[in-house]
Amino acid sequence: MKKYLGVLSPQKLRKTYLVSVGLGLATMLIGCGSQQAQLYEATAETTLTWRVNYTHDPLEDKRGRYETFESVSLVNRNGEKPEEAVFQDDKGIWWPKNPPKPTVDELEAAKKKPYEKIGKPQLLRKVEYRVEYDQDGERVNLPTNYSVYRQVVKAYPDTPLSFTMGLNNGSVEKATPIAN
Repeated sequence: MKKYLGVLSPQKLRKTYLVSVGLGLATMLIGCGSQQAQLYEATAETTLTWRVNYTHDPLEDKRGRYETFESVSLVNRNGEKPEEAVFQDDKGIWWPKNPPKPTVDELEAAKKKPYEKIGKPQLLRKVEYRVEYDQDGERVNLPTNYSVYRQVVKAYPDTPLSFTMGLNNGSVEKATPIAN
């Protein structure tokens, strides 16, 4: 490494470093703006999916292929209990009833090679958080995270919010109540 750094003088190395850092910061900040909204909604879509690993050797779980079976989803809106919800987790997110577990016949039918070993069915849980708001007369729907979802749920429906946008305004990174 020293051999390669010797090609650049300390002054050129410093300039190169500063330019690199500056470009990195500029790239991170491009499109990161804010948006104020009075009408908004937070959603958390929960999905439960059965998945099974098919392997050559059951002790080598990483070397196989996964097959997915039944799946169900449920959309939480603004923290309110959806009609089809059956339980709420410790984060306040509502979940649907478990999908039917794959039967032995379904597990065997999904084998692609006779020597594959069928793994134990696993129930995967996934949550996708989104924020929807009005901007210039159009509805914008962007991905977000749990903490923004909770902020929006707490503020809904009466408190105007300021949203801090992510890279290229492609996500919502923060929600802050606007004081009246």
